[in-house]
Formats: sequence, structure tokens, C-alpha cells
Amino acid sequence: MFLINFAHPLTQEQIQKLKEELGQKIERIIEIDAQIDQQKQLIPQIVELVDKVGFTSHEWQTVPFILNPPSLSISAVTLLAEVHGRCGYFPPVLRLRPIEGSLPLQFEVAEIINLHQVREDARKRR
Repeated sequence: MFLINFAHPLTQEQIQKLKEELGQKIERIIEIDAQIDQQKQLIPQIVELVDKVGFTSHEWQTVPFILNPPSLSISAVTLLAEVHGRCGYFPPVLRLRPIEGSLPLQFEVAEIINLHQVREDARKRR
């Protein structure tokens, strides 16, 4: 399993928790700085970020991965659309949450969200 991280770097504790949640090894973490220039068009910047992952067309469709999206919501949804277009499905995403009372503020792995299942369940509510 690969982790494509477009957010802040993960701690060893977060990586260990993610491995436990997955029940499998994380073969590789691909770190991509997702900072965007608010004064420029967003889509070309997102395409460039996703290109930095370095996957071939074949790899996008065959390599199992989890996505840790950027924190900026418009970047996250646009990036998700770009990734979906390349791999053909909604990938699972990592959700972090603040640890209550932590100083300085720290985050823990909250869950892995299966976006494909979210989509399938939503189709039943039409």
C-alpha cells in the first residue's frame, strides 16, 4: 500500500496507527507539498501537484494507495477530481483529528474513509 500525502508530514505514531488500521505495511509514502498560489488558476496547479506523484497511467490504475488530501478544501476537492480521473475510482482517504488538550496542537489518525463506499451508499439514497 502506498500513501500519497498532500498534507503536513505524518509522525511515526500516525504512520504506525495507519498501519494498524490498514492491517498491512505501507510500502512507500510519497510526500507532495500542496501549497498553491492563490493568485493563479487552481486547476493547472493541481495537475502539476498530481503529476509530482510520478505514477504512470498504468500505476494510477493498479497501485493500491491511500490519499491524504491537502487541508485547503478547494484544493482537496479539485485534487480528488483529478486523481479520480487518473485512477478511475474514488480512492480511500485519511482523516486526521486534533488530539484534545494537546499543547502544542497535535493530530491523530481518526479513520480511513472509503470514498467509493460513500458513493455507493449515497446512490441508494437517491
